Amino acid sequence: MVEEGAYWIAWAQISGVGPVLLRRLQQHFGTLATAWNATKVELGEVEGFGFQTLEKVVQQRSRLHPEQLFTKHQQENSHFWTPADADYPRLLLETPSPPPILYYRGEIELQENLGQKPMVGIVGTRQPTEYGIRWTRQISTALAKNGFTVVSGMAEGIDTESHIAAMKAGGRTIAVLGTGVDVIYPHKNRDLYKQILTAGLVVSEYPTKTPPDRTHFPKRNRIIAGLSRAILVMEAPVKSGALITATYANEFGRDVYALPGRVDDHPSQGCLKLLNQGASFILKELDELLTMLGAIPQIDGVEASTAPEQLSLPTLASELQTVMDAFASEVLPFDLIVQQTGMTAGAVSSALLQLELMGLVSQLPGMRYQKS
Repeated sequence: MVEEGAYWIAWAQISGVGPVLLRRLQQHFGTLATAWNATKVELGEVEGFGFQTLEKVVQQRSRLHPEQLFTKHQQENSHFWTPADADYPRLLLETPSPPPILYYRGEIELQENLGQKPMVGIVGTRQPTEYGIRWTRQISTALAKNGFTVVSGMAEGIDTESHIAAMKAGGRTIAVLGTGVDVIYPHKNRDLYKQILTAGLVVSEYPTKTPPDRTHFPKRNRIIAGLSRAILVMEAPVKSGALITATYANEFGRDVYALPGRVDDHPSQGCLKLLNQGASFILKELDELLTMLGAIPQIDGVEASTAPEQLSLPTLASELQTVMDAFASEVLPFDLIVQQTGMTAGAVSSALLQLELMGLVSQLPGMRYQKS
């Protein structure tokens, strides 16, 4: 049986089908495996699949073999997640455009992936003033010391300062790259890159050996916003990648904060624009900021009592129903679910993740599961 993750990889190879359409495919068909075998007419029922896209799918799908692609991909990129994997960052799954493949290097912390440890994005100009650098260092240090993971893009300027300050304070940091996870850009950050690998993660939606490309960096900003519960914009001119990140954050329902500056300072114009549009102020009293950030709800396990008994279960795809049928009233460990269903571990992980997102199953400590 071909794992669901293989179909995420296969679909990602088809030109014209990006993260948004892939998300719609999954929501429409339940699994991308089902979508892969759908007819042209059935695919045409999905919003965004026009005539030209359908023609590309039909032509390219016949030449691709998901299982072979998956094996080849594992050989070339040993560390990656697809939305079918239980470890795929949950907060990214909340967005309309989660990367179909997310590559990573470094030290994984499962609580981050599960959305149970607060992550805050810090972004800004590549040419900060002393004022921007000072406040970035202070805020990153305070966040790290209070248990937040700092997310940024490892660019020069504000990004670099936020990563360094977080690690100096003994905290974790995540760098979202616009290159492959094995390509260091800018090259002057090679030492920073090595430090991040020991105190956090570098992630990217681009496969290994992908060089820098100016079109990649605006796209990667949606991942910074998607991973984070809030975005802090430190210093940014009006035309800035940081404002792109803030726009994504607003679209994703994240909180946006901006550091106020003088009205005649060019690096502060973007922040002032955000504040005028309703962003929250970053003020001198950092305790207040930490309190506000700490009040942002994290993802918790769904309590069994929260699922109303009177609601009928939705119609499930066959693999999801097979996993649901394995549950009785007791709590089941992952290995026993695999044994009872006769499915592969990867297929069970994918099914459990989807059932959790649907509120039908909840995960307990120790890889144990129960009906919600």
